[in-house]
Amino acid sequence: MQHLVRTIVSALVDYPQAVEVKQVDGETTWILEVRVAPADIGKVIGRQGRNIAALRTLLHAVGAKERKHIVLEVLEDRPTPPLHGE
Repeated sequence: MQHLVRTIVSALVDYPQAVEVKQVDGETTWILEVRVAPADIGKVIGRQGRNIAALRTLLHAVGAKERKHIVLEVLEDRPTPPLHGE
């Protein structure tokens, strides 16, 4: 599942080397966490959320076959604020 998501997301973004996909398995649920470069978040989500909705639809179909609920999350790395005095 990770490979499928990584392949699709890497094709959408400008910085495919920054794509990270982590899978957390539960009894009935799989959670896929996707991290991309901050400049690529909009490309993954797409105009009006169409890209992410299409990817979630695809994962829903795969999950139905596997009898699993698949949750796709796009995580944003927030830059850490500088310490005082820097």
